[in-house]
Amino acid sequence: MATTKPMRRRAVVAALSTILLGTCFAVKAATPDETQLLSALQKAHPGTQFSSIARTPVAGLYEVWMNGNVAYVPARQPRYFLFGHLFDTKAMSDLTGPKLAQAGKAKNSDEAPQKYQPTTVAPIRFEQLPLNDAVKTVRGAGQRRVAVFSDPNCPYCKQLEAELASLDNITTYTFLLPFLGETKPIAVWCAADRAAAWRRLMLDGDDSLLNTGAACDHPIGRNLALARQLSVQGTPTLIWADGTRSEGFVGRAVIEARLAAAVSPVAPEKQP
Repeated sequence: MATTKPMRRRAVVAALSTILLGTCFAVKAATPDETQLLSALQKAHPGTQFSSIARTPVAGLYEVWMNGNVAYVPARQPRYFLFGHLFDTKAMSDLTGPKLAQAGKAKNSDEAPQKYQPTTVAPIRFEQLPLNDAVKTVRGAGQRRVAVFSDPNCPYCKQLEAELASLDNITTYTFLLPFLGETKPIAVWCAADRAAAWRRLMLDGDDSLLNTGAACDHPIGRNLALARQLSVQGTPTLIWADGTRSEGFVGRAVIEARLAAAVSPVAPEKQP
């Protein structure tokens, strides 16, 4: 209903991004309304845990943190996420920027500026990964190998897929995760040609090859359990042949460098 009363506080959400990554951190919810919203979010996104949740100056809008990623969620319609900066036009202050900077500083305090470093986590034996539960994509001879935990609903995963598609002599094993819903991961796995369905969906936005009919015998639940076992906190997460990993989107130059550093000689694979 329209009103002529001036608003006490004005806020606009700008610089919206399109990222939503599943992450795993402990939650601190203090008030009943925060607890109620948290419960709704956990029910809607069982593969995601949230690091903090708090009220904003905008009535009914909450600030939700997911391991360095922040979203603004309306309590009455928690199915919607706004990504970007909350700006107070009266005080002319960015309410989000300083918090993002602080989170980034804490995350990168031990790293040299603009220097890429793989995440330090206990190495994983690549050969022990259940590769039969992954979508296998072979380009060229396929001698270089990488495993990727990915979610078809994750925009950063789509960006990564474009980088991987530009490489040659690589075999990619994609473990589909249901952090943002299981419908698409299952539909990809149940497609007649999984690799083609995945490629078209992620590179072209074409879902015509997905099998949205009766669900087949799929490994999505096992993949989620594997992600938790390996402490995979978000998508995309890349596991290199030497057992090290990288979290989040990385460009072609980084991928090439990591593939070279994680040499794992295997016999060339024949294209089907």
